[in-house]
Amino acid sequence: MESSTSTELGQFAEDVLRGLSSTPKTLSSKYFYDDEGSRLFREIMELPEYYLTRAELKIFTEQTEAICSAFTDNAGAIDLIELGAGDGTKTAVLIDHLLTTGIDFTYSPIDISQEANDSLSEVFQSRFPGLRIRPRTGDYFKILSSLEHNSDRRKVLMFLGSNIGNFTSGSAVEFFRRLREVMDANDRLFVGFDMQKDPRVIVAAYDDEQGVTAEFNLNLLRRINRELGGDFDLSKFSHYAQYRPAECSARSFLISREKQSVHIKALNRSFEFEQWEAIFMEISQKYTRPMIEDLAAESGFAIGREFYDEENFYIDSLWLPSVTD
Repeated sequence: MESSTSTELGQFAEDVLRGLSSTPKTLSSKYFYDDEGSRLFREIMELPEYYLTRAELKIFTEQTEAICSAFTDNAGAIDLIELGAGDGTKTAVLIDHLLTTGIDFTYSPIDISQEANDSLSEVFQSRFPGLRIRPRTGDYFKILSSLEHNSDRRKVLMFLGSNIGNFTSGSAVEFFRRLREVMDANDRLFVGFDMQKDPRVIVAAYDDEQGVTAEFNLNLLRRINRELGGDFDLSKFSHYAQYRPAECSARSFLISREKQSVHIKALNRSFEFEQWEAIFMEISQKYTRPMIEDLAAESGFAIGREFYDEENFYIDSLWLPSVTD
């Protein structure tokens, strides 16, 4: 059935079919970020338990000059390209500094959400009238491929917010290798990594008291209902988060609170859930420094500079493409 429907259904439907047909059931976290999901994630970033945004913002505000100097070192002009820009709060710190230095640069946020790009563009155009901003909406790699080798300007790709933590180790290597393919030797990659720390601090970040993270996860079921004609009853599912210190990974699930059947019209298929059965929703990988070194080397990069917060909760790492013969 999967092969016969794949040509008729969009990628979202195909991935939902594959995930809910799997054992255990799973849904891809890349579909969290519809317009409502993007709004909820902005709310998550303001939560007291969600330390990640504050840690990275502190790095940016306290080490602004050093970061921008690393971006522009020996470059006459740069194109600052951000994958999944969100609300741009942290990036605004760097843009403000770059504008004061007078360096020739453009800023291109890439996001799958048109609403997120529109909102960010409006804010930045108002705040930075002199900024050359070129937002692009769609798949990262399709857009980056169109930018490949089309300019002598240095591309500085930014992947912030520990978004790489949503990848398995193998997928992370593949992701960075694909980025490496569209980068020249003079380009740079700037990546945010959430570091291993007290497990209790990590669990709280993914299971906040206000329930915003739960709503963020449940919103994917709401999206399936809206776009694929599903009949998920969100009240019959609950959010659950855990952290596995030995694997350095946080994981989130939606748990079926009762035995039930869910029908998805676009798939012409019903899916059976046992009571307390889990849907695996997301992995949030945490890192040690040796893990980052291995990831860079396996992906075709060398670590140039690293920027830490004072608690060593977080690292922003600047990577240089390795030169191969």
